[in-house]
Amino acid sequence: MAEPTQKIKVGMVNMDTRTIFEAKHSVKQNGAVEIVPVRFARVATKKWEDFFPEWIDEEKWSPPSCPEIPLPSRMEEEYGDLDVIVVQVPCGARRRVGSRDVFRLQVNLVVANLAVAGGVDRTVYIVFVGSCGPMIEIFRCDDLLTHVGDFWVYKPDLRRLRQKVLMPVGSCKIAPLLLGETGKQVSMTQSRQLWNLNYSTNHQREAYVTVLHSSEDYVCGAIALAQSIIKSNSTKDLVLLHDKLITVKSVEGLRAAGWKTRLIERIRSPLAKKGSYNEYNYSKLRIWQLIDYDKLIFIDSDIIVLKNIDKLFTYPQLSASPNDKFLFNSGIIVLEPSLRTFDYLMSKIPRLDSYNGGDQGFLNEAFTWWHRLPTKLNYLKIFERSKNNEDNEIPSDVHTIHYLGWKPWMCYRDYDCNWDMKDRHIFASDSAHKIWWQVYGLFMPKELQQFCALSKEDDARIKKHRKRAKTANLQDGHWRIIVQDPRKDN
Repeated sequence: MAEPTQKIKVGMVNMDTRTIFEAKHSVKQNGAVEIVPVRFARVATKKWEDFFPEWIDEEKWSPPSCPEIPLPSRMEEEYGDLDVIVVQVPCGARRRVGSRDVFRLQVNLVVANLAVAGGVDRTVYIVFVGSCGPMIEIFRCDDLLTHVGDFWVYKPDLRRLRQKVLMPVGSCKIAPLLLGETGKQVSMTQSRQLWNLNYSTNHQREAYVTVLHSSEDYVCGAIALAQSIIKSNSTKDLVLLHDKLITVKSVEGLRAAGWKTRLIERIRSPLAKKGSYNEYNYSKLRIWQLIDYDKLIFIDSDIIVLKNIDKLFTYPQLSASPNDKFLFNSGIIVLEPSLRTFDYLMSKIPRLDSYNGGDQGFLNEAFTWWHRLPTKLNYLKIFERSKNNEDNEIPSDVHTIHYLGWKPWMCYRDYDCNWDMKDRHIFASDSAHKIWWQVYGLFMPKELQQFCALSKEDDARIKKHRKRAKTANLQDGHWRIIVQDPRKDN
């Protein structure tokens, strides 16, 4: 029998010496297979928080630094022609908590870099050995070929995977592209590499998406959001998912505002209290079912867009702005729809806890590895300290404002009613409130303004807390304002 012209090269990652020896012995008589042990130094003394810090200086001209995750040396020369990669993948996760294990991340990144070392126009198969499988943040559910017991076989889309390995190792750096174009965060070469590899440059099925369920409290916000996106000269579709509790009249108004509406069934949050505001917040997971789109930007309906953010579609799943600790804020996230990913997330609902009982806590456990967007792309209206009579000014360069606390349409036009309660002063901002109502006045068609009427309940609430603020003589003095809002008492 003639010798094969080319051997199948099998790289072995994180395997012990005995396993490698047995593998070599088993293929010794087969000249068609070559076993290649992959060596790398294990990351040491680093914690997850080192790679996902709560705060970095986003304004520095030189990019912030990330700790190093050791990778195999001479990657292309030594391992660029691997056909198969077999890896013993560590789990590193505690029960009901997402895996934030640095060694697990390192092994997954080593495998990803090995897979793309020989270029993106070839085929590589990866066999993950272990009960927990790979990190879905790096290896897509859609690339899974088969799963039997502790064996997971993947055929990764190398173009997508290459984009992942070019991203920073954690939120210790701002994800490139958007800021990379000014040279602040990454080199122009890396920015071009990412742009050329970006899936959305070859596929134009992209959309903004939001979700309304359980009540109509956010219909006004969703209408204002749509108008603000349209006025930013966005070229993308607008998709709104809603349940049957959103009335026909409101759905018609949402469509008139620019949303393509779709009816969904709610998904209950298992850890939320019955009747709580976040009882059905897991309904957000339905956005992964929108497979007629290749890329989505989810955006909460209590956000308005002030500058075009279409470039966010160049980022991979999951990209978001920071919240606190090592967590991201789920008000704006970049994601890639997939029925397999949706099924995966649904299977994790009973297994993963949520620190806030809602979708944000759950998603942070499901996607522990994420890419950091600048805070100005999801500017949270929250202030750590609020002095009396301080306006809590909004910076001029923000792209969006995320209205935490009482929403502008739930207050009078004349002032932010978060000032009426001392414990809500962290959410109060005259400038942010003014900006929202300016957007409303400039862009909201008259026929849609009816959806922003003040409810009797909100009117009564405002009056009650204004009276309490007056009695307490709160020094910010907002309770002295003479209300001119025509929605009052109407």
